[in-house]
Amino acid sequence: MRLFVDYQTRYTYAEPVRRMIQLLRLTPHSFAGQHVLDWRIDVDSDARLREGRDGFGNIIHMLYIDHPVDQLTVSVCGEVLTEDRSGLVEGVANELPPLVFRRETKLTHADRAMEALAREIDAGGSTLDKLHRLMEHIHHKLRFDTNETDTGTTAAQAFTAGHGVCQDLAHIFIAVARCIGVPARYISGHIFRRDGAYLQEAAHAWAEAWIDDLGWVAFDPTHAVSADDAYVRIAAGLDYLDAAPFAGARSGGGQEKLTVEVKVKQGRMAAQA
Repeated sequence: MRLFVDYQTRYTYAEPVRRMIQLLRLTPHSFAGQHVLDWRIDVDSDARLREGRDGFGNIIHMLYIDHPVDQLTVSVCGEVLTEDRSGLVEGVANELPPLVFRRETKLTHADRAMEALAREIDAGGSTLDKLHRLMEHIHHKLRFDTNETDTGTTAAQAFTAGHGVCQDLAHIFIAVARCIGVPARYISGHIFRRDGAYLQEAAHAWAEAWIDDLGWVAFDPTHAVSADDAYVRIAAGLDYLDAAPFAGARSGGGQEKLTVEVKVKQGRMAAQA
């Protein structure tokens, strides 16, 4: 599938920000099933961008602004060729050992109720079967709700509440998978909506889990599917904080207002000769 991504994030401040440093995880890289044809980051201010890699192998950009601004817009646009590989993730650069992703974090801590679910999920079948059961359980038992959680909500809090956004459902999947001994990691990226809803309010999130005889396999509990050619993978980490599109600090600015707009469209494939 040929996908076009247009992702705009706008910050508006009650008072001018004197200086700012932002870490951006906005750029995908190519691997088996995902080929980046074009990708660009634009900033509507006099800023410095420095590209690098973080400890998880994600492409990052450090953004520096050292003059007063009362608003900032970061725009991303790109074109990616994707292939449906039934969730298999291969050829990602700078991979860490799977056991790194057994480590629990504050956002992915499993409480007693989640541990009970893990015992239920772990009761028979292959690892792949268990993970599909887990994905289906989360999808059917938790309600998708954009109004009740935020980026600091933990997996246990969302599980107890019975609802959350894609970030929360991914955290729950990761926490329970780790409970049954499966390395799992958080993935941020974008999704093409086959229902025609190309305009979205935020980027997307899902999970990947390590299966010994397959490698990394992607699971999206929000949609109850293994990631296919509708997905553009951007960044990975132990949880949201490691793969968040933006992280940073500023001096001044007062109250902040954030507006996000994401468009993911499908383009025509070139004709074969």
